[in-house]
Amino acid sequence: MALKKSWVASANDPESDFPLNNLPYGVFSVCGRRRCGVAIGDMILDVSGLGPAGVFEGGNWNAFMALGPEAWANFRSEITAMLADGAAPRPLERQAEATMHMPLNVAEYTDFYAGRHHAENMGEILRGTNGLPANWLHIPIGYNGRASSVVVSGAPIHRPLGQLGAGRFGPSEKLDIELELGAIVGTGSPMGQPVTTTEADEMIFGFVLLNDWSARDIQGWEYQPLGPFQSKAFATSISPWIVTKAALEGFRTSTPPRDMPLLPYLHEGKPSLYDIELSAYLGTDQISRTNASRLYYSAAQQLTHHSLCGCPMRVGDLLGSGTISGPTPAEFGSLMELSWNGEKPLTLSKGETRTFIEDGDTLTLKGHAQGDGFRIGFGACTGTILPAINTPEWAK
Repeated sequence: MALKKSWVASANDPESDFPLNNLPYGVFSVCGRRRCGVAIGDMILDVSGLGPAGVFEGGNWNAFMALGPEAWANFRSEITAMLADGAAPRPLERQAEATMHMPLNVAEYTDFYAGRHHAENMGEILRGTNGLPANWLHIPIGYNGRASSVVVSGAPIHRPLGQLGAGRFGPSEKLDIELELGAIVGTGSPMGQPVTTTEADEMIFGFVLLNDWSARDIQGWEYQPLGPFQSKAFATSISPWIVTKAALEGFRTSTPPRDMPLLPYLHEGKPSLYDIELSAYLGTDQISRTNASRLYYSAAQQLTHHSLCGCPMRVGDLLGSGTISGPTPAEFGSLMELSWNGEKPLTLSKGETRTFIEDGDTLTLKGHAQGDGFRIGFGACTGTILPAINTPEWAK
C-alpha cells in the first residue's frame, strides 16, 4: 500500500497524520457554527453540503454513522475522488484556525481492561503478585463509565476531589493517565440479541485515542467490591478526529496466542487488532511508546462480549481498550506503572521529577499506523490538569 496523492500539497508529506489514505472525520468551527469536516493534510474539507440530505445538520457524525457500512464506503469513495490528485480544487479551512469539538454524541461509554502487561503490572503493584484475575484469560473485563464526562482533546481537566482512604478527603494526590484506543460503535443492536465477532467488526465505525484519566488513590479505596467509580468518572479525553476502520484495514494484525482457549463466541474470523504506534508525553517529554497490537482482546471481541447478555448497543457507543502497555518499562501506558506507584520517580528533561500528575501538567497522547511513505495518524489527544475546585463547606 503506497501513498495516495492529493491536490492538497500538505497531504503528500510522509510525516502528515492526514494523507488521502486517511480522511478522518471530525467537527470544527471557524468563527461560527459547528460543522462536520474531513482532515486532509493541514486543511479541513467542510462536508456540510455532501452526503445524504441533512445527515450532517446535527453537528456531529451520529446520523451518518447510523446509515451503516454501505453508506460509509460510498461516502469515503466520494471524498477520496474529490480530494485526489487531478480533481478540481475546492474551498478548504485551515486546521490551525479551527476549533475542534466532540466528533460524536457519545451514547454510552464502557472501558475495558484488555492489556495483559498492564493487568499483570497492576497486580504486582497492588497485590504483590503479577498473577492475573482468575477470569482475565477467559473474558474481556470491563466496567460501565460515564458518557457525560467524555470530552474532546484540549478540554481542561480539574483535579478530582474524593475519599482517599478511611476518614481522608481531599484532592487526588495520585492523578494518572491511561494510554488507550477507543472504538466507536457506528450501528447498534437490539436488546436481547447478541452479536458475533464478525457482526461486531462490521458495527465498528472507527477509532480515537483515549485517555482514561484515573485518580489512583480514590480508586484504591473504592474499587472493592464493584470496581472503579468516582476515580474514573470525572473525565475521559478523546482525540478530535475519528480514524475510520476503512483507513486502518491494511494494518490489521492478529491477537496473541491464548494461554487458555476462548469460548467459541469469542473466536474471530480475521485479525482484528491493529498495528498502531502509540506514545504519551508529559509536556514535551515522551514518557511512553507502545503499540495497540499489545492488546489481548480486540474491540470486536469486547463488543461481542458486551452484547452477549442481550445488552443493546447504540450508535455512538464508545469502548475503551484499557491501558495499553508493553513488556518493558519504556512501554508502560500509565504513570502508576512508569513510577511503580511512586517508588521510581521519572526524571524529565529539565531535571524535574514526577511520580503522578501535578497541577499545570499537560499530558498528550499520539498515535499513527505507519505505511509505505505515509502514515494514518490520529492527531493529538491533550489535556491540562487544573487545580481541584474549592472544597464546599458542607464537604469538609
